[in-house]
Amino acid sequence: MDYIQVSITGIPFGESEILMAQLAELGFESFTELEEGLQGFVPVDLFNEAEVNRWLQTYSATSGIFYRTERIKEQNWNAIWESEYEPVIIDGRCLVRAPFHKPVKGMKYDLVIEPRMSFGTAHHETTALMIRMLLNENVEGKRVLDMGCGTAVLAILAFKMQAGSVAAIDIDEWAYENACDNVVRNNASFIHVVMGDASTISAPSFDLIMANINRNILVRDIPVYAEHLTEAGILFVSGFYEEDLESISSACLSVGLKCVDSRINNRWVGAKFLKCPQGK
Repeated sequence: MDYIQVSITGIPFGESEILMAQLAELGFESFTELEEGLQGFVPVDLFNEAEVNRWLQTYSATSGIFYRTERIKEQNWNAIWESEYEPVIIDGRCLVRAPFHKPVKGMKYDLVIEPRMSFGTAHHETTALMIRMLLNENVEGKRVLDMGCGTAVLAILAFKMQAGSVAAIDIDEWAYENACDNVVRNNASFIHVVMGDASTISAPSFDLIMANINRNILVRDIPVYAEHLTEAGILFVSGFYEEDLESISSACLSVGLKCVDSRINNRWVGAKFLKCPQGK
């Protein structure tokens, strides 16, 4: 199936997630956030340029938003990513690279991730924040869940850090298939990949749950995460801006999760919450 790639620049700061939600209603299946803007992908037979124009005009008066379209053949996805995707090194210890990149000497963790149309390449601030938090956590022998896994980059890192068991869940079919392929690519044999939302969490408890998802979904699903955390379990969250940390913390506190660390990168937040005993 051919796709239309819509490249958008001039988006007001903080409005990308809202715009993605609006475009998703028009049939867009996936998005890539770039330094200069946003790329959206929609099947050719679902592309309605008049409707896209209508949404974008709500921004153009104040931001000078601009977009261009390009028809992309399905077999060209790898060529697109190969031309745009650079390897990323996190904290001098973790390399996130595509299959066509060479390994880098001295890296403790070498993650081979083919992103296709899925989120999670470590280029975006939120993924990098989550990787940094995970690198600083001892997960050896622990049960780990990567919620909204995208490429499964976090699940694969947890596996390489010798987690006892790892599950990865994403609601998007592209992400699910991509995650499965990346699990095989990294010989991460025991990662269990599931397509679905928080209601598909089947294990009774996890020692660590990671959720790099937008604010509204986080607030909705935090009670589910808390329910599936072990006593003194840990929740990593990202995917929201610093002004949203208070509402995320409030939602967590209401179910017994206390914020013990947070960090900011270009207004994006990564935060660590600890499940406290009742009454603490």
